[in-house]
Amino acid sequence: MQEATQSYHGQLHTHRIFSIHRNHFCRRSILLAKLISFRTPDTTLKLQPFECSETPIGGARIRFKVSYYIFALLFLLFDIETLFLFPCAKIFRAVVNGEVAGITPHLIFIELAVFIGILFSGLIYAWRKGVLVWE
Repeated sequence: MQEATQSYHGQLHTHRIFSIHRNHFCRRSILLAKLISFRTPDTTLKLQPFECSETPIGGARIRFKVSYYIFALLFLLFDIETLFLFPCAKIFRAVVNGEVAGITPHLIFIELAVFIGILFSGLIYAWRKGVLVWE
């Protein structure tokens, strides 16, 4: 037991030394970059956003409609949940074929039905709220 404790403390000591050296290296690198870098004064031309040699029209900070954001979130939500359906279907097939012991196909079917029901209830909720209407 004492050898294991000494081994642990030796590893902890090595980790601390490595962390200290890593932190010092990062700080020295940032300080050296600030010391030797060439700084140009902030001009109005430098502070403008670059638009591929096009003259910018209007401000860079424009507001987007919240409906675009919600539509994108719904897309990500259903896209990720669809990705979860593929492994579930593979497990369901393995259970039906008898490759997995201890789980009945009825249990897997009920779990998949609940999962798909939650998906469709979210879709119906978004539909009724008018999120899917594109203006």
